[in-house]
Amino acid sequence: MVGGRTDADGRDRRSTVWDHVLRGASVIVVALLLLAAFNTRTTPDVTARPSDDSEAPVAQPLSALLDRVGISQDGSAGTGDLDGAGNSLSERGLAAAGWHPGGKLVLLDTPLELPAYGPGRPDHVIADGQSVALTAEPARMRSLTFLVTGTRTDGSGDEVRGNGRVVYADGGTKDFPLTVPDWAAGPAGDAVLSLPYANSATGFGQGAIGSVRLYARSVPLDADREVDHVVLPTVLDDDANLHVFSVGGRPASQTWTGTWGRATSGYMEVGPWEDQTLRLSVRTTTGGPKARIRLDNTFASRPVAIGAASVALRSEGAATRGAAVPLTFDGAPGAVIPAGGSLVSDPVDILLPPQTELLVSFHLPERVSKAPVHYASVDTNYTSAPGSGDQTLDSTGEPFTGLVDQWPFLTGIEVMDGPGAVVAYGDSITDGLRAGRDAHTRWPDVLSARLHASADLPNPGVLNLGIAGNRVTADGYPGEGVSTYASGVSMLHRVQRDVFARNGVETLVVFAGINDLRWGASPEVVIAGLGRLAATADEHGVRVFVATLAPCAGEARCTPEAEQGRQRVNTYLREQAREPGSVFDGVWDFDAALRDPEVPERLRPEYDSGDHLHPNEAGLRAIAESVDLYELVGD
Repeated sequence: MVGGRTDADGRDRRSTVWDHVLRGASVIVVALLLLAAFNTRTTPDVTARPSDDSEAPVAQPLSALLDRVGISQDGSAGTGDLDGAGNSLSERGLAAAGWHPGGKLVLLDTPLELPAYGPGRPDHVIADGQSVALTAEPARMRSLTFLVTGTRTDGSGDEVRGNGRVVYADGGTKDFPLTVPDWAAGPAGDAVLSLPYANSATGFGQGAIGSVRLYARSVPLDADREVDHVVLPTVLDDDANLHVFSVGGRPASQTWTGTWGRATSGYMEVGPWEDQTLRLSVRTTTGGPKARIRLDNTFASRPVAIGAASVALRSEGAATRGAAVPLTFDGAPGAVIPAGGSLVSDPVDILLPPQTELLVSFHLPERVSKAPVHYASVDTNYTSAPGSGDQTLDSTGEPFTGLVDQWPFLTGIEVMDGPGAVVAYGDSITDGLRAGRDAHTRWPDVLSARLHASADLPNPGVLNLGIAGNRVTADGYPGEGVSTYASGVSMLHRVQRDVFARNGVETLVVFAGINDLRWGASPEVVIAGLGRLAATADEHGVRVFVATLAPCAGEARCTPEAEQGRQRVNTYLREQAREPGSVFDGVWDFDAALRDPEVPERLRPEYDSGDHLHPNEAGLRAIAESVDLYELVGD
């Protein structure tokens, strides 16, 4: 167990991106940021507060600051210019994704409003220290979310880096870095939306720069303080621009906790489903008197319509125990999820006890042949027949004659006023690839059951966000297009969406890296990736535990080189367990729990599922039982 993250003088020893940005900032830039921090703010219907400096700019809504055109109509050459070379985002491409002028969407659990773009109308601003008022009055927020992309004039394709500032109503400030990939060269796995082409100065369609991307970036805030305004980042590189299309705050007014979750691992061919209802099975970990669901359209290129939805306690198979409770979305029975966006239902009164099986149903009125899915499901899910219509309130289960091998769209169930959540973040061993079907014997399942049985400890939600085949540092699925094997984008690329956009997350457990080594990554790359995950968790105020890598000798890709790398990573992690200034809050020795005492580079025979890589149910239980619950959730 690690006793803390500070040195003897109480200073934080973790090196973050902020440190590097601030060290390189010039005196002039720092002065501009300090000046902007004390600006007063205004809105069209609110009088600005007096300022001691009459020349200082006042904070304005982002809509009042838009002065660049980066979105154009196909066939209208030269009407938009995002990158300085006459290229622009396609309005037709955005519309095909379900993005429309002035439309609303939810990114990283934050409601955002798109600019009211149109022919010749400004749709974004190049960030350069402008003061932006987010609300009519100061308000508490959990985080900020920026809809952004980067461009470079030097042709390097490098990321664009800037430094901004949040100004609280009490006069305090928070500096933050913002790093955004280039719109044409950046990774699709990290993007919120990829468009197949950009419009150019001479035409439209597949151009020289190919597909282009928009990104969502989150900045954690102190939820107990009211935000007055935000100062957009200043980019220090003259060859780079950071384009801001929208910015919004994640509200801190309601307390939700995840009780079940899964991560989207790819975008796959499905069904096709048309005018039929999916009924997906889930199991709670913590409980509460109110609930809501989260549907994600991650990696998609098209919107999806939800006609109706419900949640119910499960009886047997697809039958409900009691009546299903209908869900609404902003008061309506259905809604449309834009490509890359999320849909969160309105809260409903339904008592969800811990360790209880539920059924979540939703009607798909329009044809769906491709969908974002969590692929490696070992739970049985159901579908009604094509053309059978809305069966979300059926209690008998009889219409659900088909089976679904994945969890499409559904990524979370949340309860009101829960005790916080623990995220299990990893690969197929966490995902439970060798666990029994419908048995709930993955190691996070067993861990949750242990917490539930411990009367003297809190019973937090335990969210299994493992993905089979996932790696810490490299994308298995590229993040765009239809995937044939849904092994997910890298844990570094998905951590903002899959972990920190979840509600109630207080603790992160990282058990991953063996797939990186099996596919040729060096142990130093894995160690650096685990450190970056820990640093990001610290920025969000989330505790992070890391587990040593399990043995896998005998599996085809677990070569002697991979074993040497595993030993190097595990040695480093064990050293961190003894380091007072560790980047981790604790190190759990899953290797020791699983290895064969006689041949430590392989699994114990009684824990081997047969492929020498994945533990069987006894091995998964051994992992969960090796966790010190008091270290995990105790004071």
